[in-house]
Amino acid sequence: MTQPGRLDSERFLRRKSFVELRARERALALLDRGTYRELLGPFDRLESPWLSEQGVVPQADDGLIVARGTLAGKESAVLAIEGQFQGGSIGEVSGAKMAGALDLAREDAEQGQPVQVLLLLETGGVRLQEANLGLQAIAEINSSLLALRKYVPVVGVISGMVGCFGGMSITAGLCSYLIMTRAGRLGLNGPEVIEEQSGIEEFDSRDRPLIWAVNGGEQRYATGFVDDLVEDDVELIRQRVIEAFGRGLPSQHRSEQVEVYLERLASIDVTHQLESAEVRRHWSKGENS
Repeated sequence: MTQPGRLDSERFLRRKSFVELRARERALALLDRGTYRELLGPFDRLESPWLSEQGVVPQADDGLIVARGTLAGKESAVLAIEGQFQGGSIGEVSGAKMAGALDLAREDAEQGQPVQVLLLLETGGVRLQEANLGLQAIAEINSSLLALRKYVPVVGVISGMVGCFGGMSITAGLCSYLIMTRAGRLGLNGPEVIEEQSGIEEFDSRDRPLIWAVNGGEQRYATGFVDDLVEDDVELIRQRVIEAFGRGLPSQHRSEQVEVYLERLASIDVTHQLESAEVRRHWSKGENS
């Protein structure tokens, strides 16, 4: 029997990697063939006005792809972060593009024309070069997401290589459904940040097994922070995304289950470093929890 997120050997050899694609290619691969159209693309030259002043070459789309099309025949918007530009960090322009797209989807839903919204999260969080502007952008994104998910489910995918950290991990936590691969990582603070602030004794950022035991897709799925664990395969990820949208709105979003998480946190013995298996035992999986 194949484990969750595992492909049999024959399909593994035939698969097309999703992780290896750039953001624009990912959006194109997931939308129905022939329906992809990009909004505020590179030819619109909507780039950060702050990066060049700091010696950083800006990117014409500011690392955020906004694509419209259909997915399984339904109107959809895909917001894909380019992890290879500034580590997928969010600045003023990319944040405004994402928040604006979420707001437009909400307006469509209010007018009885729902649009499926898919977030492809490949991000280290706030763009340090833009500091408070980046923080404000993420706050606006999260506010817009909360307003939208009252009407339609918002699905997020974290596949790798960058993972999803910082303020954008909060965005991931606000999604109605979250899908990850084993290669993906999810955490509020990245390993390097924890090591810098608390020391290598607390977290060794070079210890790859430790990183994936804490932040990896398999652990996040086992502890209920992720709804689906999927192999790195374009068609399989597309299928799981369609299934997630088909579930409709969850009975209760993960971020609304405050008391549940407080009880779980209170039950943990913090006098010693927990192993990943211990965390799984404390964190029983429930419906979308």
